[in-house]
Amino acid sequence: MKKQNWLSIQFFAIFFTWGIFVPYWTAWLVESKGFSIATASSLIAAGMIARSFSSFYLFPTLSQRFPLGKLARIIVIGSGLSLLLFFPLSSYIGMLACMVIFSLVYPMVMPLVESMAAVMMKKDKIDYGKSRSWGSIGYTAALLLAGVVTSIFSEGAVIYMLFAGIIIILISSLQKLPESMSAPRGQERMSYRNLIKSKKFVLAMGIVVFLMGTHAAYYNYGVLYLKELGVSNLYIGVLLNVAIISEILFFALSDKFLKGRSISIMFMVAGSAAVLRWTMLFLFPSVSVFIATQLLHAFTFGLTHYAFMRLIYEELESKDVPAAQGVYTALGTGLSTAVLTFIGGFLYDYAPGYAFLGMAVVVIPAIVLGGYMYTKYEKAFVVRKALG
Repeated sequence: MKKQNWLSIQFFAIFFTWGIFVPYWTAWLVESKGFSIATASSLIAAGMIARSFSSFYLFPTLSQRFPLGKLARIIVIGSGLSLLLFFPLSSYIGMLACMVIFSLVYPMVMPLVESMAAVMMKKDKIDYGKSRSWGSIGYTAALLLAGVVTSIFSEGAVIYMLFAGIIIILISSLQKLPESMSAPRGQERMSYRNLIKSKKFVLAMGIVVFLMGTHAAYYNYGVLYLKELGVSNLYIGVLLNVAIISEILFFALSDKFLKGRSISIMFMVAGSAAVLRWTMLFLFPSVSVFIATQLLHAFTFGLTHYAFMRLIYEELESKDVPAAQGVYTALGTGLSTAVLTFIGGFLYDYAPGYAFLGMAVVVIPAIVLGGYMYTKYEKAFVVRKALG
């Protein structure tokens, strides 16, 4: 199997489960387990805090001890076993314990697949955007399937779909590994020193914390928000897919149009799109506006992610990539999202639109930091390039 195809399959399988877990897990806790939105938010936030620790410490540590291909199999098996703990329990304490255990293991698939991609970009010269677009296709397939299945069987089916998706990841991980994925990682001591030395990486990490964190309300309450607008389960998956289709198109074309472009400008464009997206959801609570804002996902998520991956590729050596991915997942899509999920839960209980207004306010510092990055590191280069 071609290395590009192998990576594409990993992205598809992993993001298929992510497309079930991220948008539907809060709804599953509310509808199937009977928790209030605020209580469910506290469970999700606890899981994200556990995810932050896992991504920041466990994943980089394990990635130094095992080849990435072998580590994938370990993580997937652990994810399936920990998911089984949810079936017999329904008390808050029991669910809290399950959420923490599951979140220590399963979310590691995200920095794992991105680390695979970053290493293969350097060693195998694969096209990142092409393989990453298959992750978006997997997410799309999951949303469509979840919409159909929950319309027939209710949100109780979510956990069964997630378990089936994890089995799919396991099957995909058992294929013959590319040499870069089966090679020993060596015994280098894990260190964040090189990450801290790169002031540009630290600054970009601050931008990502604000930009990615503000997706908390959309990811965790998007399904419930659409129900508030009167959308049936069958069509919720379709509407959520508008964002993913825009993301697929973005990643398919990203390397062609954005290669060599200023990273800081990409961050500022993403931040401006985020302010517009969340503000519109606050001001105009309607299905048509929701659909329109879904198109902005290509910028608020896709462009942010692409810019950060580009920065990792340009700034860091291969041996530092797992640590960088761990920090990215821990802070950018973990801890910041956990805090904003908890806050967003209370805002959503007060009024659904307020949760999105809060996200719009939080994203403003990202635009300011992007401007600082441009002035400090990239302005001179961009001007020279423009002048020829």
